[in-house]
Amino acid sequence: MTSWDLAAIAAVLLFGVPHGGLDGAVARRIGWPQSTAAWLGFHIGYIALAALVVWFWWQWPVLGLAIFLIISALHFGQSDIASIPASTNDRLNNRWLPLVAHGGLVSIAIPSLQPAAVEPVFALLVGDKGATMLLQSIGALFLPWLLSFAGYAVYASKNPAWRKPLNSLITQLILVFLLPPLISFALYFCLWHSRSHSLRIWQSIEDDSERRRSFIEAAIYSLMAWTAALVFLLFFQGSLSASIVQLTFIGLAALTVPHMLLVDLAYNTKQQRLLP
Repeated sequence: MTSWDLAAIAAVLLFGVPHGGLDGAVARRIGWPQSTAAWLGFHIGYIALAALVVWFWWQWPVLGLAIFLIISALHFGQSDIASIPASTNDRLNNRWLPLVAHGGLVSIAIPSLQPAAVEPVFALLVGDKGATMLLQSIGALFLPWLLSFAGYAVYASKNPAWRKPLNSLITQLILVFLLPPLISFALYFCLWHSRSHSLRIWQSIEDDSERRRSFIEAAIYSLMAWTAALVFLLFFQGSLSASIVQLTFIGLAALTVPHMLLVDLAYNTKQQRLLP
């Protein structure tokens, strides 16, 4: 791994991962009780689900990575188009094409446009055979995804509200084509996904006391994640490169599952029900 790759992973861990620390605020916004017992129950359940994901990955790494890529596509796609308000006439039926186009950036475009650079990263996670199998499967999806991107471009040309996210996606694709995969992923994860999600949730919190509580929770979760990462790196028996890659992506998978269930399923479902 190059020094730039290490810097990219450090950025993901330091600046990307903490955006999930606001999930407690999201839970309260959808009606989670605010008692001490409920607060403990939420956080214990959140950590337990993340631990279950780690166990599942270690048992079935190829399936774990495949599922992670799928849920990441759904989560990133939903997040990238969240700034476009859904209306009665513009719900899932008119949003699936942007969702697929944006969701395929990390899970399809990066592995397909940079297969030689992605293969050793996948190999560290699932072994050589698993990496080859996954890259071949993803490669078969590249043309359908490219067609969806072209359709999205046409759709956005006729619907001005979608032009800004389309231009953002085009910029991201240029970076994916020009830069090594870990660097382009870190740029997307930190500058687009994490930043926009954090701002969106923070701006939705109007009460000052709730903001203070949410900030403290996010800080504690971030410190816990960084401490766990440090302990893993100190005690893991293996090469430093393998340890860092496994820590980053298995950790992201563990945090993405409860994060996605809360943000994309519970929170977004409630927001859609509030539409006129």
